[in-house]
Amino acid sequence: MLKFISWNVNGLRACVKPKIDDEGNVKSKGFEAYFKDLDADFFCLQETKMQEGQLDLQFDGYKSYWNYAERKGYSGTAIYTRREPLSVTYGLGIEEHDHEGRVITMEMPDFFLVCVYTPNSQEAETKGGKPRRLPYRMQWEDAFRDFLLQLDKEKPVIVCGDMNVAHEEIDIKNPKTNHLSAGFTDEERAKMTELLSAGFTDSFRTLHPDDVTYSWWSYRFHSRERNTGWRIDYFLTSNRLRDRIAEASIHTEIYGSDHCPIELDLK
Repeated sequence: MLKFISWNVNGLRACVKPKIDDEGNVKSKGFEAYFKDLDADFFCLQETKMQEGQLDLQFDGYKSYWNYAERKGYSGTAIYTRREPLSVTYGLGIEEHDHEGRVITMEMPDFFLVCVYTPNSQEAETKGGKPRRLPYRMQWEDAFRDFLLQLDKEKPVIVCGDMNVAHEEIDIKNPKTNHLSAGFTDEERAKMTELLSAGFTDSFRTLHPDDVTYSWWSYRFHSRERNTGWRIDYFLTSNRLRDRIAEASIHTEIYGSDHCPIELDLK
């Protein structure tokens, strides 16, 4: 069995620190404790918000690979692995998409593992308008899908990360009031449909077709306490890996970020 974890940590340096609430209760044990508890073969991170040298965080038995954004304190991805990769590459190989540290691809003997932090299309400048970065997001979606399909020609692909879209109404608490919101526009949802139709499986939704579980909650309005959330973090696999999916889960019990970790267990 192989165990994969993906987590948008929303700033790894902040996530590392245990968090105590106003009443003295432990809200988050901190990243290092969760890392050891989850005991994954591959641990993928998004939104690390770091530059090289800002944090020395290594674990016995693991190697780590980092893709930093050029802009400080922004974006960024990482993978910790205790299995030796054949190769590791960074970005999509397309100049306009490779400045924000959003993709790491690890080649293993029988699959590719891709860690991605998909660009947020950002809210509209005027009420009722389109998200202001939606045109770029559409370009990214096409480029990323083409990238995955090229990999898939060689060997199966496992894609994980914050993909910044709630695909179906079941994946968001308030679908009607969020219809024009970044991450739930018709355009973004259609791109996820297109990616899945091109040969990929949403592992969680395949195993749990009717399960209403979220992976992200706004910091505003006590959203997590009220479970007003979105499922925007995914493990997708090439369709030919579907029969190897043993479990796909969402660790809503883990705090430390506005996202919680998600898990894929592969036979």
